[in-house]
Amino acid sequence: MVTSCDSSAPRLKLVFCGTPEFAVPTLEALIPCHEVALVVTQPDRPIGRSQQLHAPPVKLAALAHSIPVTQPEKIKNNPDFRALLESILPDAILVVAYGRIIPRWMLDLPPLGNINLHGSLLPRYRGAAPIQWAIANGEPITGVTTMRLDDGLDTGDMLLAHAVPIAPTETAPEVFASLAQAGAQLMLQTLSRLSAGILTPEPQDHSQATLAPILTREDGVVDFTRTAQHIYNRWRGFQPWPGAHTTLRGKKLILHRLSVASATGIEPALLSIQHGRILAGCGAGTAILIEELQMEGKRRMPASEFLHGFQLRDGERLGA
Repeated sequence: MVTSCDSSAPRLKLVFCGTPEFAVPTLEALIPCHEVALVVTQPDRPIGRSQQLHAPPVKLAALAHSIPVTQPEKIKNNPDFRALLESILPDAILVVAYGRIIPRWMLDLPPLGNINLHGSLLPRYRGAAPIQWAIANGEPITGVTTMRLDDGLDTGDMLLAHAVPIAPTETAPEVFASLAQAGAQLMLQTLSRLSAGILTPEPQDHSQATLAPILTREDGVVDFTRTAQHIYNRWRGFQPWPGAHTTLRGKKLILHRLSVASATGIEPALLSIQHGRILAGCGAGTAILIEELQMEGKRRMPASEFLHGFQLRDGERLGA
């Protein structure tokens, strides 16, 4: 990513709070233009079967630039953490997918406030999973918004916004990457205009708000009474987790790759084997083409190989 700093803007002292890969482009964009005095990120967490500790992507990026990092388990009532931030006296605290609610004392600390980069065009899709739910709901456009944090859930005054189209076949990881890059540039513009005093915060229209709650495993369960397009959109939005899954012959079946098939009139949840392809009936006479799948305890495989190994029959029911 090529970063263009505003030569007329003052160099600000910042504290950056972020955790996942989505936040890394913003941190990388800030480093040449401002003083990032401290990075705040979540503690290292055990991952996978080995439960080996893994550092958050933001931590790795900060250490690569020799920026001090702190990883408090809690921040609301943490006198050491509060003293550290008060000793830095940042001009602004930036929050990008940090994963913690920012307490009032942090909101009140910097003169330019706590500025959040949110992965939607607010007030739509407030919450923990805005990108995933925008895709799952079939939105053709999403975007990023910078806002001043307040005590609510993504309810603060908006600063700047940038719209980004969603291609009909894009999945969540692809849209995450696009929005992360767009958000990095938007944050630089926001800081430049805020410090120059030419950016007026705009209250959100709360009557237009929609919610994007945290994803659960149950969100990945395929409801075949929905249309094929709806199922496909949810599969796109819920990559890589919770994905799309159902059951077959009493065992979990993960649907790794899907596409919308021509309407066939197959009864919802029933399988139809046509010319070496696996189709599943969906709502309103539509059908989904299952291109890659994985039976519980087995490896993932293309549909043609699955057909040979499991001898699927016309009329078998998914979800049973």
